[in-house]
Amino acid sequence: MNLIEAEKRIKKLRSEIARLRDAYHTKDIGTDDVYDSLNNELKVLIKKYPEFEDLNAGENRVAGRPLDKFEKVKHKTRMLSLNDVFSEEELYDWEKRVKKLLSSNTKINYFCEVKFDGLAVTLIYEKGKFVRGATRGDGFIGEDITQNLKTIKSIPLELSPLLGKEGEEGGNSKNHHPAFGTPPQKGGEEIPDYTEVRGEVLMSKKTLIKLNFENEKNDRPLFANSRNAAAGSLRQLDPKLAAERELDFFAYDIAEVEFSRSDLKSSKRPDLYTHSEKHDYLNRIGFQIDKNQAICKNLKEVTAFIKKFEKIRPDFPYGTDGVVISVDDLKTQEILGVIGKAPRYMAAYKYPAERATTIVKDIKINVGRTGVLTPLAIFEPTSVAGSVVSKATLHNADQIERLDLRIGDTVVIEKAGDVIPKVVEVLTRMRTGKEKKFKMVSKCPVCGSGVEKKESGGKKPGFKNSKKPGFEESDKLSVAFYCTNPKCPAKNERSLIHFVSAFEIYELGPKILRRFKDEGLITDAADIFTLSKEDIAPLERFGEKSAENIIKEIKLKKKIPFSKFLFALGILHVGEETARDLANNFGTLNKLYNAEIEEINRIENIGPAVSSSVYNYFKEKSNLVFIEKLLKNGVTIEKVEKKKEGKLSGLTFVLTGTLSSISRTLAKEKIISLSGKVSSSVSKNTSYVIAGEEAGSKLTNAQKLGVKVINEKEFLDMLK
Repeated sequence: MNLIEAEKRIKKLRSEIARLRDAYHTKDIGTDDVYDSLNNELKVLIKKYPEFEDLNAGENRVAGRPLDKFEKVKHKTRMLSLNDVFSEEELYDWEKRVKKLLSSNTKINYFCEVKFDGLAVTLIYEKGKFVRGATRGDGFIGEDITQNLKTIKSIPLELSPLLGKEGEEGGNSKNHHPAFGTPPQKGGEEIPDYTEVRGEVLMSKKTLIKLNFENEKNDRPLFANSRNAAAGSLRQLDPKLAAERELDFFAYDIAEVEFSRSDLKSSKRPDLYTHSEKHDYLNRIGFQIDKNQAICKNLKEVTAFIKKFEKIRPDFPYGTDGVVISVDDLKTQEILGVIGKAPRYMAAYKYPAERATTIVKDIKINVGRTGVLTPLAIFEPTSVAGSVVSKATLHNADQIERLDLRIGDTVVIEKAGDVIPKVVEVLTRMRTGKEKKFKMVSKCPVCGSGVEKKESGGKKPGFKNSKKPGFEESDKLSVAFYCTNPKCPAKNERSLIHFVSAFEIYELGPKILRRFKDEGLITDAADIFTLSKEDIAPLERFGEKSAENIIKEIKLKKKIPFSKFLFALGILHVGEETARDLANNFGTLNKLYNAEIEEINRIENIGPAVSSSVYNYFKEKSNLVFIEKLLKNGVTIEKVEKKKEGKLSGLTFVLTGTLSSISRTLAKEKIISLSGKVSSSVSKNTSYVIAGEEAGSKLTNAQKLGVKVINEKEFLDMLK
């Protein structure tokens, strides 16, 4: 075979491999055997004739060196999440809200599709070639996982032209949707200059079983479910490891399509009028689309689809947790728009949370970072909602009493989504008489110190006969028990994790912190700022680059705002808002050190329990030694700048409901930047209540107290 013949053969092989890939993933035709055989021939030829190497070709799905870390990438179009509904009643309530925003003669068709339980990603194609893929992240910024996505065979590296009759390009396809206008002629539709596709990366149940079998054989941790396995696979820094996991991809939306040429005929560019047409188009340019979908004329047909899929769901090859219902017409979607981080025109119907029965073998006590004692039910590993769990939270002793739960009882556990499972019912008829009643410990199980209930923090609004108008001091005890030892080792570990989270040192996770403690590198959070690359690099599974990244992150986070510093200390009852109030009122650490309890108590929204907690914290010698150590090790507290009086000076705002054009976080920042105050509860001292959509009890309280209520537009006008 000469050079010209080799080039022709390589082109033919690539073309046929691409066709087989498309047939296998979008039409369920063909087997792996022929595909693999052609791939092997291609690899041999490329090795012999390296001048025909193409790094973006299908045979190079696994390429490149392992990464040191994933780079952040900003999404051109925000990746939204969905609002959930859990019953037919909630589904009809969603429809009512939708119809209120549309004219009475608007006809609505719905599109139903399976809600996969995987990892949402976005894929970007330029001139039809795959150039970048990223995770959802926070919706605005994700992580670039292009190399890992390239290993997924059902993700086309190059978009294919439309296939017409008898497999030829173009032609009159009998499946061509009339909404696209004239069926494409020879050559098919023009591939856009820019295409952004959204979809879900999944691992099949079959692959998960095979992977866990191998993990068990090699004494490695097992994956709890296919979603965790898929997400973990995409988090591999080495693309070769990701390729071994046999991931799959299903497309479900097109975020954007752009053409640079304006002279294209209508037959050469797709006219997409509905969400269902987007699915058709995605399938025709090479993407795998799930066949379980339907256009429904009304919610009666929607619920029929939901029930139909529920029957086949247990045997479905992939993990699913519901059905996505969309208003099909794209122009109607534009009218409905987005509220918060979810579109109004879509809803996710979630199937009921899965439940399972198990026997409680023991009830153990977990000690949190503030010393709170939380009882946990311990049972044999049990599968529920796609996860294998062996413990469930019981919240507190009062909850155990309400359930009449005993050690040895058969119980019903429930797990919804990614939350910790909980015990929802005790099957008392299953008792044998050998069950034991639970008794809360009188000593901390970690350090042996006494335990006690604490006074609940804060002040309650809207009551008379209190020291401050509009507030009543709370003298109730908490339902939870706390360890009384401020130096309890359990508190120390939990406080350590909380501390690095508040300082936003993301390179230091709980496992790494525990490892550093075990190795004797740190005894408390202040020691983190004395670490060097040389301390970390010699440790197993770290190395030079990993150590360098950790030290770089620590150095960057040494300077911190006063409010975040206070929050990081883990003072009982001091959350982010209380820390901000303390920082703004006292300005410096020295002033807060020397503040009397009455001074702290005078701050709005801070009650006696909180004041006492803050005051006592700064009177405890060990706490002052710890703070001094932090400062000595290089932590710098940013000075609270005295702001000029803004236009909202002297005004207090309360936000309720959902704002459509500005997030609540940003709204709070705007108010504070203009010298206004934000409160979490309504009182007679509240100046305005900003009521968004679906405002709750705060709106009712405002009306009762005669507080002025303004809408989103009126609020935004105040900011101008």
